Amino acid sequence: MPSEKVLLEKKEIVASLVEKIKGSTAGVFVDYKGINVAEDTALRNELRKAGVEYSVIKNTLARFAVKEVGYESLSDIFNGTTAMAVSADPIASAKVLCKYAKDHENFTVKAGFLDGEVLDVDGVKALADIPSKEGLLVKMMGSMQSSLYSLAFALQAIIDKDGSAPAEAEA
Repeated sequence: MPSEKVLLEKKEIVASLVEKIKGSTAGVFVDYKGINVAEDTALRNELRKAGVEYSVIKNTLARFAVKEVGYESLSDIFNGTTAMAVSADPIASAKVLCKYAKDHENFTVKAGFLDGEVLDVDGVKALADIPSKEGLLVKMMGSMQSSLYSLAFALQAIIDKDGSAPAEAEA
């Protein structure tokens, strides 16, 4: 039977995990076995740069935390080695960890969550494939510019065909 002090510490850890999960927009759970210290350090640096909080978690305590948050369906993934990455950015953790999993065969994505919804491995990978906010803005601006360029070319073609500016433009 665990002592009262140990039990209290475990409850605090579960409460901390619950707060991390509730306080983040998205998160990813991974199996990190098979990576060495240097690779782990490089991964943690990359995650830190992306604004992702990454920590190794105990499976039993993680089961209690996800149950308390309402993600009971995640309880089955907590076996073997488990780490959790959470962030306010909805795609940052998925993007970094899925890229890392492609390069390291023993490192695997288990599952994740996004805005209160549980994601399976395919859902996390689909999330990782979404372009970044900056990439989406560039695409949108390019689309807007192409419409303006098309209009300008059409107007120029009318001017070139007639040999002069339209009557409204002269007034």
